[in-house]
Amino acid sequence: MENKTNFKSGFVNIIGNPNVGKSTLMNALVGERLAIITAKAQTTRHRIMGIVGGDNFQIVYSDTPGILRPSYKLQESMMGFVRGALKDADVILYVTDTVEKGDEASEEIVEKIKLSAIPTIVVINKIDISNQSQLESLVELWHTRLPEARIIPVSALEGFNVAGVFDNIMELLPEGAPYYEEGTLTDRPMRFFASEIIREKVFLNYDKEIPYSVEIVIEEYREEPTIDRISAVIYVARDSQKGIIIGRKGEMLKKVGTSARIELEKFIGKKVFLQLHVKVDEGWRNSNRSLRRYGYTE
Repeated sequence: MENKTNFKSGFVNIIGNPNVGKSTLMNALVGERLAIITAKAQTTRHRIMGIVGGDNFQIVYSDTPGILRPSYKLQESMMGFVRGALKDADVILYVTDTVEKGDEASEEIVEKIKLSAIPTIVVINKIDISNQSQLESLVELWHTRLPEARIIPVSALEGFNVAGVFDNIMELLPEGAPYYEEGTLTDRPMRFFASEIIREKVFLNYDKEIPYSVEIVIEEYREEPTIDRISAVIYVARDSQKGIIIGRKGEMLKKVGTSARIELEKFIGKKVFLQLHVKVDEGWRNSNRSLRRYGYTE
């Protein structure tokens, strides 16, 4: 890869509690919709990288799962991605918002950030739903908790002050050569984004435990000149969940498939033929074998 003088590059890792808007912020910074955004917590399960480049810089953003106290092995793997993001970051974006309450798990991560020498930006998101005095108190609080960090209020959803976050990242980014070829958007293949889009539609269409019990596997992805043909399996953790996913006369599965296909066509930019199947992988969230198969552990 070509060496460039006066060039900045690095890994900017986005960390924070569930539902504070990490994925919304990354998508705003990258300018592409790469990460799942729903109102439900724990929608991001993997580290998802988005790459932004210019004449004199390349930023590799990494969205991570929300910080939590694990209840099963899948969540342990998710927290492994968070801890990994603390180790390999050139800049940390710690995202909070105007309403979240910290817990023991997030306090532990904040303390690790404080003890690290990694440049950190605390992004206070969702300021569109706060008042000025509340915001000033939060800025002061975070100055106390992370004295070395830069504190930036934003509204990622509205795009307010996202440019300010970018400008601060550029100031903190180290000099170095680009990590990826020019024009690369992400390190993930199209199969990954197809599975994420399908999983998002499950999150949007089902309640309670169902979305958290589902894993998507793309069994076939065939690209043709005018259409992409995708065959995917929705795995559930219990046999009783299979009927809920399918719905009466297959209506729910058809609804998920239609909305996923429309979203995929927008994302890919051409026609998509999507087949969905539902299978049971009993207790997969606590199975080392299944977690390896789905890419959560090595």
